Amino acid sequence: MPNPQPRRLTDPRELRALAHPVRVSIIEQLVISGPLTATELAERLDETPANCSWHLRKLAQFGFVEEAAGGKGRQRPWQVPALGFSWDEDPTSATAEELHAVRALTEVVLERATNRLREAEERMADEPEEWRKAQDRSQTLAWLTAREMREMNDAIGALMREHIDRFSDPSTRPEGARLCEFVAWGVPTYFPGVEES
Repeated sequence: MPNPQPRRLTDPRELRALAHPVRVSIIEQLVISGPLTATELAERLDETPANCSWHLRKLAQFGFVEEAAGGKGRQRPWQVPALGFSWDEDPTSATAEELHAVRALTEVVLERATNRLREAEERMADEPEEWRKAQDRSQTLAWLTAREMREMNDAIGALMREHIDRFSDPSTRPEGARLCEFVAWGVPTYFPGVEES
């Protein structure tokens, strides 16, 4: 069973190894569907089995994936040892190499989430009414102290991780549950003409 705590990434080599759309896709598929072979991943990702095998080996070098029980050779299933990752971008203590690696991974992750949001909006008309009404998008500006922003980010993060156990134990999923995505960030903003108080 994967560790429910996100793995903390600090090494630029780890960050660069993960900052590739196919590798992020592989990790997502393994989190969502459990152990899969390179062939099964290739079918889901519209890639070749050889390409998926190559990316799996690269991910394994950094401990992002590991072999699962019950396979041999090309029928070898892979799994994730942890559910999710976290990383920081602190320009006051990070090297240029670390900042570049962090930004590259952040860009891949945000682009994938944005593309999934666009697809959800394109397909919204085909959804049942209860799912159309359950969807929402929100964006808020607020005047906060650094402490208040940290508290809000922590509270939102805790709420978003509330059902993480449903990945590793499908029996905990209520009837009618679907895979849903929440993306959030709390950052200072920079509007022209608005100064800090």
